[in-house]
Amino acid sequence: MSGLGGDVVGGVRELAASFVAPGPCGVAIRDRLKHLTPQDEKVLRAVGAHQGALASRDLKSRCADGLEHSADTWAARKRDLTKESSSRIAGAITKATHDQWALARRCQAAHIQNLAAGIKTLRHRLSLSIGQKGTKRAAGGYRSKNEWFRKSRRLAALEDRHTAAVADWQAGRVRVVRGGKRLLNTRHHLNEAQLTEAQWRERWEAERWFLAADGESGKRFGNETIRVTPDGEVSIKLPVPLAHLANAKHGRYILTGRIAFAHRGAEWADRIEANRAVAYRIHLDTERGRWYLTASWQRPVVKAVPLATARARGMIGVDTNADHFAAYHLDQHGNPIGEPHRFPYDLSGTADHRDAQIRHALTRLINWAVRVGVAAIGIEDLDFTPEKTREKHGRRKRFRQLISGMPTGKLKARLVSMAAEHGLSVVAVDPAYTSLWGAQHWQKPLTTPHRKMSRHDAAGIAIGRRALGHPIRRRTAPPPHDRSDRAGHRTVQAERGARGREGTRPPITDRPPEGPAPSGKRKRETSASNTVRDAPSTQQWVQDSLMCTG
Repeated sequence: MSGLGGDVVGGVRELAASFVAPGPCGVAIRDRLKHLTPQDEKVLRAVGAHQGALASRDLKSRCADGLEHSADTWAARKRDLTKESSSRIAGAITKATHDQWALARRCQAAHIQNLAAGIKTLRHRLSLSIGQKGTKRAAGGYRSKNEWFRKSRRLAALEDRHTAAVADWQAGRVRVVRGGKRLLNTRHHLNEAQLTEAQWRERWEAERWFLAADGESGKRFGNETIRVTPDGEVSIKLPVPLAHLANAKHGRYILTGRIAFAHRGAEWADRIEANRAVAYRIHLDTERGRWYLTASWQRPVVKAVPLATARARGMIGVDTNADHFAAYHLDQHGNPIGEPHRFPYDLSGTADHRDAQIRHALTRLINWAVRVGVAAIGIEDLDFTPEKTREKHGRRKRFRQLISGMPTGKLKARLVSMAAEHGLSVVAVDPAYTSLWGAQHWQKPLTTPHRKMSRHDAAGIAIGRRALGHPIRRRTAPPPHDRSDRAGHRTVQAERGARGREGTRPPITDRPPEGPAPSGKRKRETSASNTVRDAPSTQQWVQDSLMCTG
């Protein structure tokens, strides 16, 4: 899908340079806490509820500080929490509070930008006459006076919201709900959510618990608050008010169940045996009634490979669509190799289902990239934030739902992390005009009776060529007939040392040449040539449709 926006130069907007996406900076693994006793669950619920109440109180204090927050107020809040828990738990709570407040500020800024974009579009369309047609780059006027009036009222409502949001931003006010705003609103729609009040209450309380601890390098097994030994024993340092529930020395509670990380277990074991920091989080899945433990740690920052190195062995160009990835393999000169590949997925259903579909499709894409031997995958640097506004695509509700349902941010993050595990780099390119130019230059030439090329397959070639640094256009103009060396070489892609760079390409024929007769004799005698041997050839210079020269 091609992107929009940007600086327009001569009718075509200026394209951003391609770049290699930085690799992942952290790792998270999860396993189930099995065979917990009723006492274990009682302790986990008590600790989670106690520390969750502390986290809620700390978040309230942080929001009250607003822009007046300083290191002194942070230290004061941490001292107050330490009295009712411990210094390590207080540090984890205050850090989580700051991360949540910062996320709310970023969401607030994005909300202001969306409101401003909607206001701009409404003002433009309201300034036009009724029924005035629009252009490719700007919408036209509204269809009727009734629609014009309703949009004028919506403009006034958006301006009021924008004014209030800007005032909150300037004052440092944010609105945060521990447990999630969506779950909070579900309380008023229990029948639609097919939940009872008790089920909703259990889910609400579980989401507001705080059972997490940051890792500490140099401490035993990398974490002093939630400690996991190499043999899988899990123990928790209880807060002061709950110290009477301890079943081990130094106010610790050891769970009956054991943990065993099947994925990255060896890497995790190496870290804790070297006493390197590992953060843990315990949470309850109320729908399944299961407890889980998540371990996470940071990786050293790995410098991205140079762009030339990523392009050395060709590229896989991937076009992202609403229901599939369209991918094509290109060599280092930009020539498409083999057949187009499509990796379907289904983005309907729950968030977990959509995430699983994306992971499955990416797994098959990466496995194919490893088999063909490329070093990088080219993908569009998509961001549909300015395209989701109701004002820009008012009647095109299905289109707005389409682009809103595409998880562009999560897709890029997951692709980068999964590709890094297989030694692949990800090259992000400007998405502008990839579908348009791909269909224009590649769809028809590559279509054969045995190969069906879609617009998305051609866009994959365009993305791959842009990631390789080549123009999307399939060929350049042939050299002059009088002097073939006057206009330079026939290709702008092949290096000086590439074999066949100056060679003449065979002409295109409507059918393959016929072979000899089964008897071994020619079907007809060779006719005498009527052409003078020294006369120049009248054959025109023809470019093979599958050989790329620009």
